[in-house]
Order: sequence, then structure tokens, then C-alpha cells
Amino acid sequence: PLRRRPRTAAPDAASVVLRSAAASSTAASASSAAEAPRPINLYNSLTRAKDPFAPISGAAAVSMYTCGPTVYDYAHVGNFRAFLTYDVLKRALSYFGYDVDHICNLTDVDDKIIARCSREGVGLLELTRKFEGLFLDDLDALNVVRAREYPRATEHIEEMVRLIRDLEGNDLAYQSEEGSWYFSVDRKEGYGQRLVNLDVGSMKSGASGAAGMSRRLNSDSDSDSDSESPAAAALDADEYDADKEGVRDFALWKAYKPDFDRDDAVWDTEIGKGRPGWHLECSAMARKYLGDTIDIHCGGIDLKFPHHENEIAQSEGATGKPFCNCWVHNGFVNIGDEKMSKSKGNFLTLRTACPSSDDVRAYRYLIVSSQYRNPLSFTETAMGAARGALKRMDRARDMIAAALGEDGSTAAAAAAKEEEEEENPIVAAVQREVANFEAALADDLSMPRAAAALFGVVKAAEGEFKRAKKAEKDDEDADDAPGLDLAGLAAVRDAMERMDRVFGIFYDVPKPRREDGTVDDESEGEDGDDGGAVPEEVMALVSERTAAKEAKDWGMADSLRDQIKDMGYVVKDVKGGEPIVSQV
Repeated sequence: PLRRRPRTAAPDAASVVLRSAAASSTAASASSAAEAPRPINLYNSLTRAKDPFAPISGAAAVSMYTCGPTVYDYAHVGNFRAFLTYDVLKRALSYFGYDVDHICNLTDVDDKIIARCSREGVGLLELTRKFEGLFLDDLDALNVVRAREYPRATEHIEEMVRLIRDLEGNDLAYQSEEGSWYFSVDRKEGYGQRLVNLDVGSMKSGASGAAGMSRRLNSDSDSDSDSESPAAAALDADEYDADKEGVRDFALWKAYKPDFDRDDAVWDTEIGKGRPGWHLECSAMARKYLGDTIDIHCGGIDLKFPHHENEIAQSEGATGKPFCNCWVHNGFVNIGDEKMSKSKGNFLTLRTACPSSDDVRAYRYLIVSSQYRNPLSFTETAMGAARGALKRMDRARDMIAAALGEDGSTAAAAAAKEEEEEENPIVAAVQREVANFEAALADDLSMPRAAAALFGVVKAAEGEFKRAKKAEKDDEDADDAPGLDLAGLAAVRDAMERMDRVFGIFYDVPKPRREDGTVDDESEGEDGDDGGAVPEEVMALVSERTAAKEAKDWGMADSLRDQIKDMGYVVKDVKGGEPIVSQV
């Protein structure tokens, strides 16, 4: 076993200064936090450029609104890229000394929710509260820092009605003959030009009366994640009927329709009986909780149009003030060469794609170590690499903890005192990597560079363990063999903990709850190891099936698929990618 360096009795803690990058950086942060947070640059979809972030407050207070889920089903791993992007941004801002006030809405009434309630014969509240709870459980499993509030659309009808009245007073909203309310796009100067370059001239009315259009997203070279299909993005999911003045006008309030609507999903208000349009809720709730103008608004790249453009039109049309100063959009998660989505049927829930706690942590690391604006492919190869990276980091942390012992901070302090006049190469390397890490964060959340800095710290520890082991083996007099550099290892430990304030990957994954609210105790093995890993014999059959399909031996492929199913697993083929294997 590796031995620690001989050390003297621990000096008084108050007289010892641990020479680690994390400790010195923490002290510096503590002294400067009251003055001003560290500057950070963010890519702003509004300006199509990386801009220095400047809060409205002029100080550390930051208001941040993020688009939440529509709670009619499980969120899928593509959705969770957005929520993890919000989490990294919030953690990075907090790391640099900002005080983030975060609001994330929950859409708990819309066409999809109503259709599912009617199909399954359940109430709106029963359906939405169930999937709301499961969504929040998944956030906890991914170690996402909760928002201050998760306001529900159904509990903010009054605020939405008030917003419609404000728009009506500014001649931007009108009521149709059947009772629905619409936003008049033609009366709002600059509509569709804030986040995207909308080709207004090519917009036309489709056969169904829904607004169809072709539009071109900004194609700046620095915005390479703007790659969604224009045809798919052109359809406004909130369009309701053709009873409106302008083809581009969008619904603010949907009048009650007895052949579709439900009594538990409509409200009698001063503007009529009905329910809110999808776009309206975000403007109303952002205004209520964060004010007329907010610092940051986040969402997926597919929400730029129509949702976010409509939010801007509504909010600024009602208040006459800028709605949001900085818009942050994340790229898609792809399965094979296609965007993951429920409409395509190629989506995977977190619980299906990540059956074990190691998988959940690996998925978090895969997402938070990527460049958030670029598309990301979800493959077994990528997940395997993320699992391997985490195992390596966990092993380094365990070895450091064992080396420092229960009195790790005292031992490291004593060693640092003993060598305080000497140059410590590990501490110097850690200081460089912490500086690289912080520079990466400040450059539009360049998380691949931040991850490289994290591994630079890990490598420093690994190198020290190898050096000490070799020295102990080579030295004939074991008592004189040089021991471990405890000060250096303590610096590594502190730096990893510091960086994890943003990465959020060193944690125990909570056990998942089932739909009935009970905890799934079978997700871990008897020894505490994850029980969700696919057995080798199953993966061997999957490989044989893949080979059979490539050889066009369909009979053999079907037989192997049945064998896999008999063993309790299913295979989902992915166009252009590796098959997904999950437990039945």
C-alpha cells in the first residue's frame, strides 16, 4: 500500500495556510464577492453574438426565466438537455458570485393534455400532477438545482387575462366572432425579426387554416446549432382556427368548444369562457415573478419561433418595455441522425435510457461537458465514454480520500506548512487548471474546455500516485522512500470539489419513484452496485442481431430479437445509430 509522507504534529489550524488553488481562490472570492461578480460572456440569440453579460440590477442580482415541460407524459432525455443547460448556466453564474432568481413554468393545460385526459378517462389535475411529480423526481435524479418557483399555467389565469386586456388597450389584441382572442401580428412592428429572420412574404394560409410559413433562421457562423427543420419549426402548435383577421395572428385565449374542451380545463372570465393559449402563460408568469424586463430567458433552439418571438411580441406589446436582455438557446439531442422528439417516436425517457444510477450520472456528465449550443448525439458509445470518465474521476477521489485519511485537512495543512518555502509542482498545476476552468466558464460556458481542466487536475493526482508507488518499489530502504505529496493531493481534492459546484457530478442518485409514488428499491444490487447494467450475454446477442441485419438474414435477426426479449430486454433500432437496449 502507498504510504503518506512522514509528518510533524499538526500546527494550530489558524496559523496554517493550505497552499492549494481552491483554498486561495475561495479566499479571493470571499473577499471580492461583496464588490462585484466576475464578468462572463454569453452567446445572446438577440444579438447573434457573444456579449458581456450585464444584469439589469447593475450588481449581482440576476433574473432568469426558463421554459418548462408540458406535463402530459414523461420528459425525454432530449428535453433534459435543456434543463441541464439551465442548471449549468445557473451554477456558473452562482460560482462567479451572481445571485440567480430562477423561475421555470409548468404547462398544465393544452391540447395534448386535454386529448390524453379524454382518451384515458382521467381528470386534468390527476394527469398533470402525476407527470409534474415524475418530472421533478427526474430533475432531482440529475442533481439539478431547483428553481425558486415552478408556477402552473392553470393557477395564473387572472394574470393572463390581465395581459390580454393590456394588449387590447394597446390595440394589439382582438376577439373573434366565436370568442377567441388573438394577437394582431401586423400591428406589432418588428415581429419575427428579433431571434429569427422570418420571411414574412412567403407566409400563407394552409388548407386547415393554420398558419404555414417558410422562414430562415440566422445563419451566422457562430450559431451553428440553428439546424432544425424549417418545415417542422414553421408550424405553430398553438394555432386554433381560421376565425382571425390576419393569417399570422396567434391565439391568446381559446374560446370554449364543447366538442373538444372539458369542464376541468376551461375558465369563466371577463374575456369569455375558455382557456389560455400556449404562448401567453410564459409572458404572464415571467412578468408576475420577475418583472417587466428580465435578464435571461432560456429554451431549446426549436422554441425561437414561434414561441419566443411570440413571447417578445406579447410582453413588449403589453408593457412597452424590453422583455429580455439575453436569450440563451441550447441545441438538440439526436438519436442517430434525427432530432429526438415525441412526434417522431424516437424518444427515450430518462428512466428507460438510464436504468442505473451510474447511467444517470453519466448522462448528466455527457450533457454538462458538451458545448450547449451544438447538436449532441445520444449513443451507447457516448454514454460508455461518459461512464468511463466518471469511474476514473471517482477512483481518483477515493484514492485521495484514503491517502488523506479522516483527518485529511489537518494532514494536508501540516504537510503544506512543512513545505511552505518549497515549490510544489502539483499545487502549481492545479492553480493553472482552475484558471483554465474559470476562463472556460466565462467564455460562453465552454464546458468541453472546463472538462479538460477537470481532467488536468485528475491527471495530476494520478501522476502523484504512480510516482509514489514507483519510488516505494525502487527504494530499498522503505522507511526512507518518499511518500505522497499530501498538500498536492489536498489541492486536487479541493479543486475537484470546487469545479463540481458547476459540473454537479459527484453525488448519490436518489432512488426513482414509480408512477404510483412508491420508491423503486430494485434499481440497485445487493452490494450497492447498480443493477441496471445490461448483461454481457444480452449485449452479445444484440451484436449478433446487428450482424445478422447487416447480412440481411432477417430470420436470424428476428430469432435473436425474440431471445433477447425472453431474457427480459427489448432492442430499439435507431436510424443511423446504435440500437438502444432497455429492460422490459
